[in-house]
Amino acid sequence: MTTFKEIRGTAIQSVSSDPTNPEEGQIWYNNTIGVLKGYQLVAASWASGGNMGTARYDPSGAGTQTAGLGFGGYAPGVQSATEEYDGSAWTAGGSLTTARSSLGGAGTQTSALAFGGYKGGSPVLTASTEEYNGSTWGPGGNLATQRQGLAGCGTQTAGLAFGGLIPPPSAATEEYDGTSWTTGGNLTTARQYLAGCGTQTAALGFGGGPPLSTATEEYDGASWTAGGSLATARFNLAGAGTQTAGLGFGGSTPTVTGVTEAYNGTSWTNNTSMTTARRSLGGAGTQTSALGFGGRTGAPAITTATEEFTGAFLSTKKITTS
Repeated sequence: MTTFKEIRGTAIQSVSSDPTNPEEGQIWYNNTIGVLKGYQLVAASWASGGNMGTARYDPSGAGTQTAGLGFGGYAPGVQSATEEYDGSAWTAGGSLTTARSSLGGAGTQTSALAFGGYKGGSPVLTASTEEYNGSTWGPGGNLATQRQGLAGCGTQTAGLAFGGLIPPPSAATEEYDGTSWTTGGNLTTARQYLAGCGTQTAALGFGGGPPLSTATEEYDGASWTAGGSLATARFNLAGAGTQTAGLGFGGSTPTVTGVTEAYNGTSWTNNTSMTTARRSLGGAGTQTSALGFGGRTGAPAITTATEEFTGAFLSTKKITTS
């Protein structure tokens, strides 16, 4: 009979307490409590969070998984509603001054930025920028180019807006300094309904269309260069994380999808899909702790559902026969 030592090259040790720095795949017997344990990789997963108060699609998001912000959207009719997430439930925040959907967002729950979008009326699009202080929205400097379906990232005082529909689809990039927007380097590929993440000087833009795109671009604060392509071409997706640790999830292929991909600064790899496939959703957080909320699960279905993503991690587990 083959032993564990012959397979792994080490014996199963009997110890009085769990090791402080175990290695992946290590197994030991804790003789103090009489339990066999191992240190193993736990797969990434999406889990249900608290539902939004208002069902909507094409909102924008900011913040983290435990301190998230969702604002704007369409439900139907353009929305001004803002909601704050504490890791378990959404509560009402201060409303946007200009109701809109398909807008860009950046920042944190207490220091957010909303810009551009579709507001209806005449003109249909807006260049309006608003700043959130954790309770109310106030005016910021207008974008140079009004547009909808754009992506955003960064902070309230160092924001980035790129892509979108003017029309036609745009490659324009603008940088915000907390007061006004200035022109940055254009995307290589003009597109709308793309996703973004990162900072003003280290951003990631990916997906979008038309046509459906897998293109990923990296921004260094002055110009965009090509990155590794998404495995699944799509638009109306959400993003989270950084330029070297990004996450893309949901979208249209053109059918709704829950496909989730992780970026390592060079290439994308498939990850665990969302529980509820959807497009035109909001996103926030990091590659290992992300938030996806709202969106459309079909036509005309609009959802309040929120999902929380936990990336793969190593953990000590009790070994049983079941």
